[in-house]
Amino acid sequence: MQNQYQFENQIVVITGAGNGIGRATAIMMAEAGAHVFAGDLNHLPENQETFSRLGITTVKCDVRQESDVQELIEQAVQQHGRIDILVNNAGIGMVKPIHQVTEAEWDACIDTNLKGTFLGCKHAIRYMLATGGGAIVNTASNAGLLPRTHDPVYSISKHAVVALTESLGLCHGNDNIRINCVCPGPVGETGMMNADIASAADPEGLTQSMIRASPIAAANKRMISPREVASAICYLASQDAVMVTGTAIRIDGGKSLGVPPQGN
Repeated sequence: MQNQYQFENQIVVITGAGNGIGRATAIMMAEAGAHVFAGDLNHLPENQETFSRLGITTVKCDVRQESDVQELIEQAVQQHGRIDILVNNAGIGMVKPIHQVTEAEWDACIDTNLKGTFLGCKHAIRYMLATGGGAIVNTASNAGLLPRTHDPVYSISKHAVVALTESLGLCHGNDNIRINCVCPGPVGETGMMNADIASAADPEGLTQSMIRASPIAAANKRMISPREVASAICYLASQDAVMVTGTAIRIDGGKSLGVPPQGN
């Protein structure tokens, strides 16, 4: 599939780049000419050949740790003098009712999904202010657009990511720093989705129920692909979206619109 975007010599940092949406975004941007720094807590050996061929630099990064996030961004700046694009993609799920969630589980979900995004923005914006601007794209979720009964803590964290995106988009528009987010789901072949399906009592049943919950996914009889979300991230990071900030793009096949018609 041909990449319509151009990121020639753009300096890009992506968290959660080892699989799923982050990996697809790293590959797409590198194929379009970007110098990509891919941060992840667990880099997969199967990515090594592709990342090496595309010149993608891998960095171990736990986004819950400020020192790791700072080191990831500073490595890009030290090598190239700036950061043009940040994609805060690292995230984890939390499928559990609130009364069963431990304090440690709450911290893990909120720190990964929200604090990690905050830390990435904090350190990238500092350099973007000095170089005249940039673009940040955060990975939220359709769980950040409406509450969900089965994963309230995850939903809370993603609502907060949407709010952070809007707030910082307002704060830094005059600085020529654009901050947007994508709200995907259900996306197949991601670490989070694969783990949920693998742990289910009926993996095929869970897969089909997720597809049915999204009208367009149901019509196409498949989940959304990581590359489809990556394409939206590339749009938001590109010059085609130079006047777009504070936006949350739904890439969920209509799942967050409401209850779909039945019997069609």
